[in-house]
Amino acid sequence: MNIIDAIILGIIQGLTEFLPVSSSGHLELGKAILGDNSMPEESLMFTVVLHFATALSTIVIFRKDIWSILKGILTFTWNEDLQFALKIAISMIPAVFVGLLFEEQLEQLFDGNILLVGCMLIITAALLFLADKAKDTNKKVSFGNAFIIGISQAIAMLPGISRSGATISTSVLLGNDKSKAARFSFLMVVPLIFGKIAKDILGGDLTYNSGNFTPIIIGFIAAFVSGMIACTWMISLVRKSKLSYFSIYCGIVGIIAIVFSLMN
Repeated sequence: MNIIDAIILGIIQGLTEFLPVSSSGHLELGKAILGDNSMPEESLMFTVVLHFATALSTIVIFRKDIWSILKGILTFTWNEDLQFALKIAISMIPAVFVGLLFEEQLEQLFDGNILLVGCMLIITAALLFLADKAKDTNKKVSFGNAFIIGISQAIAMLPGISRSGATISTSVLLGNDKSKAARFSFLMVVPLIFGKIAKDILGGDLTYNSGNFTPIIIGFIAAFVSGMIACTWMISLVRKSKLSYFSIYCGIVGIIAIVFSLMN
């Protein structure tokens, strides 16, 4: 992988981790359009590094919130921060369950299944459209809401379903405050990313080639910077009810994907 490829993949990962357009879906579409040989396959090491970069960008953006949560946990009292941490833990349950039990089945879906990607992008578009029309409130995410949002996150493992789009839309449709919904959506994925990284490291699946050091570092920087920008931008867009633009985009790309798959 050369430096240009690393920059492009890093930017794609950083942007699509937060913008509701489905990173997995766009990767599959790119491979189908350009051909597998035209788009360099990400090694597991490179993939892990990019995900670590986006997780780190989330931590930087929400550093004050995370520090407050950690202090709240360490007080060992039933305070708001401890409750928020428990809600995050509850939201992880569906994704962990699906990821551990159906990992092989999910991997088989990431094999040029463009029709599936197109259909899932249409669903993403519908969710974003409905969420954009929802009235804003001051309601906080409840424990029951956290589990339902977690189910959305698990469903978003399908290529074409945007994780951020699904979780934010679900939260907003449940009547939660839009800014709080975005905050919860971005924070709930951080433990999952670090958990997946730990699983790959402990499982001995990571291999490192010293010749790939520069592309990996460049990719990390590209994903981190673009992730910071996308995360901040997305919070503003949700607050201002601008998700309809992404709804239109996902709908158009989904239709193109379906037509493309049926013509081939």
